[in-house]
Amino acid sequence: MRVGVPGVEPPAESVRLTFEGQPVEGVVGDTLASALVAAGEMGLREAVDGGRRGVFCGMGACHECAVVVDDRPGTLACMTGVEDGQEVSLQPAAPGPPDVSPDDRPRRELSPTVLVVGGGPGGLSVASVIAGHGVDVVVIDERSKLGGQFYKQPPPERAIDDSRIDSQYRAGRKLIARAQEAGVRFLNNVTLWGAFAPDALAARSEDCDWVFRPRRLVLATGAHERPVPIPGWTLPGVMTTGAAQTLLRSSQVAPGERVVLSGNGPLNMQVAAELVRAGVEVVALAEQADLRWWRNLGNGAGMLAAAPELVAKGFSYRTTLARVPVIDRASVVEIRGDQRAEAAVVARLDASGSPVPGTEREFAADAVCLGYGFIPANEISRALGCDHRYDPGTGTLVAVRTATGRTSLDSVWVVGDAGGINGAYVATALGAIAGGDVLADLGAVSPDHLDRALSPVRKTLLRHRRFQHHLRGLYRAEPLTTGLAHDTTLVCRCESVTLGELREAAAGGATSAGATKRLTRAGMGKCQGRYCSPSVLAVAAEASGLALGEFSGFAPQAPIRPVAIGEVAATAVAPD
Repeated sequence: MRVGVPGVEPPAESVRLTFEGQPVEGVVGDTLASALVAAGEMGLREAVDGGRRGVFCGMGACHECAVVVDDRPGTLACMTGVEDGQEVSLQPAAPGPPDVSPDDRPRRELSPTVLVVGGGPGGLSVASVIAGHGVDVVVIDERSKLGGQFYKQPPPERAIDDSRIDSQYRAGRKLIARAQEAGVRFLNNVTLWGAFAPDALAARSEDCDWVFRPRRLVLATGAHERPVPIPGWTLPGVMTTGAAQTLLRSSQVAPGERVVLSGNGPLNMQVAAELVRAGVEVVALAEQADLRWWRNLGNGAGMLAAAPELVAKGFSYRTTLARVPVIDRASVVEIRGDQRAEAAVVARLDASGSPVPGTEREFAADAVCLGYGFIPANEISRALGCDHRYDPGTGTLVAVRTATGRTSLDSVWVVGDAGGINGAYVATALGAIAGGDVLADLGAVSPDHLDRALSPVRKTLLRHRRFQHHLRGLYRAEPLTTGLAHDTTLVCRCESVTLGELREAAAGGATSAGATKRLTRAGMGKCQGRYCSPSVLAVAAEASGLALGEFSGFAPQAPIRPVAIGEVAATAVAPD
């Protein structure tokens, strides 16, 4: 349903399209996803198991919202704007053979001094610093709007009252304006799919193939939400908390009328509060961590000392949720429904993350939002060969970097959550410091000038890292993998592979991610393993008895994002 957000005016102009032959009314600035969700159309693609899938990640990574638009299959509803007269239909489970005809689209080659991949907090910050010293900087982003997943911005067609929008909108608008004023060149709707060397990168946009040959490369690709397979998590109406926030903040659309949120981390509480303020009924929030105040006095004091303004925000969210059941040490353990989500079952979890029998509570809901933390989007840095290490505390690969974000490859920097999850404020500060390091490496500034200019930023970075340390302590919980799933639970959403099939493959000798992939097809779908790899790794590690490391997962390779084979064949890229 459509909702209001303070300071964001609704557009007056409507857009008319059809879905499965039925009329749907959108508004200018909608994505197909927001228009369809607002109209109550949740099932958008047919799966190979016979069910339907709908909007899930909301950021173009999972491909669950693929639809057919004007006879063009594979169009991502969350990344595609509405147009008057569009004819939209379900994406079939078997859409037919791919188009293998040679690509005859124009090809462009750019050789900027610095290429920044990602237009979120880290990318905008690093680009602003570099461009502010007269260096040629190009930022590419696969989304139509800048700001990334944190500073989600409303569409430009909607009037903005700066005095009424919240501080997160304002901070994002300020960061975007600073980058624009510095002279950064932006290329939106450009998806990088091939990273063959730091100076040999292939990408695509709607009407063009791209080859980028930068002298220096900065990766600010952010993160995607950690997948946790739960019975019923593939039902339409189940989506990540980030997807729900994108619908709300970018399109002023609620994921449903009655919403349950579940997971681990502060984003769930923030989004729950934002939904309540928008007039949505939040029926429950299940948080995996132990939030009892007397267990968290130390972390609370540390957070307050480091960033009192962020603590005040947290208190405001909690106050907004005064009438919402907030159940800690708990999770959604099952989602029930026929054609879409209709109810969520919440249960307490023990210290290992397993449900405690007898603690189940069922909540009627037409939308369930899952957010269990984040995984760095490190496909590009891994494909390039940058060193990474496995962090058992978070269960993720973390880029090996210097204090300025420089990787093991001299011409490549990683900033923000792409290198390790630390939040938007750390990403912004580290982006400025990395920008200074790139300038120094290019000989564009003197070290003394750089040291003076960045001294306040280093203090800000230290403050926000202290805050993040205590925030992680507050939300400390065992990372979940397959603990809530049954043998019949789908783990690989794209190929409809169950946990039981993964275990059967492991029992037959598939004790690595690659072997499991070859036997079961898990990881071979459009999301390319992003949403099944933690579970595949957990099953393989249990079977092999080997500790997880840098090379345990699926091998990174082109295409990093799905791309037509004709475009791959037409884009010959080699390092200079």
